Amino acid sequence: MGVFFSYILLGLSLAAPIGPVNAAQLDRGIKGGFFPAWFVGLGAVTADAIYMLIVYLGVVHVVDTPFVQTFLWLFGGFVLIYTGIESMVSAKEIRSSDDRNREPLFKSFFAGFIMSITNPLTILFWLGIYGSVLAKTVSSYGNEALILYSCAIFIGLLTWDIAMAAVSSSFRKVLNTRILTGVAVISGVALIGFGFYFGLQGILLLIQHS
Repeated sequence: MGVFFSYILLGLSLAAPIGPVNAAQLDRGIKGGFFPAWFVGLGAVTADAIYMLIVYLGVVHVVDTPFVQTFLWLFGGFVLIYTGIESMVSAKEIRSSDDRNREPLFKSFFAGFIMSITNPLTILFWLGIYGSVLAKTVSSYGNEALILYSCAIFIGLLTWDIAMAAVSSSFRKVLNTRILTGVAVISGVALIGFGFYFGLQGILLLIQHS
């Protein structure tokens, strides 16, 4: 049981570092409440599941080619910059009351999914982390334990998702409109910053292999 909880903690630690998805969850939680923020995280977790499956099946070389990585960097950068600008433009529409103009949940889910699936760092992350987990689990506990401990990682990811959604949505209740607008603008700037970083990496990779 102790080993199982250690893998839950691993899932939490994988989701916790500040990145585009967390910034988007903060933005959606402030503007729309718990469920939009939660669905951003669910989209990201779905992308994580796909990459876990890719690593498990041993076909990571397909998404690890220079062409695919360049495309992911550039497209991911575009998505993040667009999302960040959209966040800043709509920041002035925030109201601290419960009268919320929520976007459709599928749009929140898709935003989280695209941000995560187009992030080449996610590929490298899961290749390094989950690849080592695969090797350790199989050698120490056998193939039977692999599904169990993979589920534990997912529990950690989902726990962080729920926590981020709860925290970001609760900001609406304790902060005034001016502060909420400021936080939304900061989230937008962070997304744009991540977008420019992704774009720069894509351009450098394109130059390197041209």
